[in-house]
Amino acid sequence: MEIKIENLKKIYGDKTVVDIPQLSLGSGELVGLVGNNGAGKTTLLRLILDLIKTDDGCVYSNGLKVNETEEWKQYTGSFIDGRFLIDFYTPEEYFTFIGKVYNIPTETVNQRLENYSSLMHDEILGTKKYIRDFSEGNRQKIGIIGAMIINPEVLLLDEPFNYLDPSSQINIAKMIQSACHEFGMTVILSSHNLNFVSDISTRILLLEKGQVIKDLKNEEGSAMKELEEYFGA
Repeated sequence: MEIKIENLKKIYGDKTVVDIPQLSLGSGELVGLVGNNGAGKTTLLRLILDLIKTDDGCVYSNGLKVNETEEWKQYTGSFIDGRFLIDFYTPEEYFTFIGKVYNIPTETVNQRLENYSSLMHDEILGTKKYIRDFSEGNRQKIGIIGAMIINPEVLLLDEPFNYLDPSSQINIAKMIQSACHEFGMTVILSSHNLNFVSDISTRILLLEKGQVIKDLKNEEGSAMKELEEYFGA
């Protein structure tokens, strides 16, 4: 499953926040987006998901322009922020709803949720709480699990380690890496956590002022040295 970008631009006022002439991301790649605040990471993810309009250029998902068809949505999972959640649902209702959208039987959804039991720690399912009443950390977990239980071919996550305690961060990182290997999916995640990005990514894109200034292969964390030099560690 290929994500392809051609002459992609997004401009706000007199500021160009994304400017990528060409980029291809393939099946089985776990791509980390890194960069300082304002580098364009979240905007790029939103453009790939057609949540905002481009000012120029196109994003293709498996050869299809994302702004001209919705077919790509059936194999794409994503969690950008808490606005993706449905606050007046319980977690069970939310996961069931996702199953219906993607034509996954409730029984199958429940079976897949068992794979995330170690992440939920008995704090999410069976609590009879609405999503709005959970902590930010558990809301983050609900959103990520919701994106992953569809077993997507393309998975996009924005700052998936935010709000999580250290053990949950490690758990999430391993789950993302394992799912990428198991299903051969294309994973794109943005994060300020260089250690986790370096640990699990096969490729790292360093963004600055909306441009990809480094496209690094990351075999066994080999990109970390260049990242540390850039960020002044």
